[in-house]
Amino acid sequence: MVDTAELIDNDFLRQYEIKIDDHLAKIEYSLQERKIFLTKLIIPEGIKDENFKKEFLTLVFDQIQERNLSVVPTSPEIAKFVRSNRKYKRMLPVGVRI
Repeated sequence: MVDTAELIDNDFLRQYEIKIDDHLAKIEYSLQERKIFLTKLIIPEGIKDENFKKEFLTLVFDQIQERNLSVVPTSPEIAKFVRSNRKYKRMLPVGVRI
C-alpha cells in the first residue's frame, strides 16, 4: 500500500506526509540542530491496512537516517515502534533511552 505512495517532507508544516487514496497520514516533527523530535502520529480512520503504520514509520525513519539525524520520539506510538525495531534504536541521541 505504501510502496506506491510518495513520502513528502513538508518543511513548511514540519510534518512527513503520505497520501493513500483520499486520506493523508502524517507525522509532525520539530527539528533542532541535528535532532528531529517526532511529536505526533496521525493516521486517518479511513486507512484500514494493519501494516500501514509500520510501513509509514519505516519510510520516515529510513529518510531520517539518510539525512544523518538523531531521532527523539516523543509520541508513545512512535517510541513503541523504535522499541520493537532494534535497527532504529541506534538513531537515538546519546543518553536517550526509551
